[in-house]
Amino acid sequence: MGERMARLRLYTDGRKILYTNFRGPNGGEVDIVARDGNTLSFVEVKTRRKRDTSRPLDAVNLKKQQLIRRGARAWLNLLKDDDILWRFDVVEVELTEGEKPEITVIEGAF
Repeated sequence: MGERMARLRLYTDGRKILYTNFRGPNGGEVDIVARDGNTLSFVEVKTRRKRDTSRPLDAVNLKKQQLIRRGARAWLNLLKDDDILWRFDVVEVELTEGEKPEITVIEGAF
């Protein structure tokens, strides 16, 4: 559900969704691959119930970042284009019962 909300938000913000749930042949994963203007965006989506103690971005630790980086490298290898701008983004989806979800896009998150 969170990934669907994130895709809709990114699309509404003007991004073109290229692929969802990309898995590299040697491991690695990317929730959403999107184009934001001239920049390729590898997006991790984190969905959580709204809490005061931490935010969804905190769950994108070093181990998770390495997994996303491995997936992004696999995608870039498929393109065979060294001259492309790219970055890692995170979309936080925070849910509170009875309220509209809070969606935050963090560009260049790591």
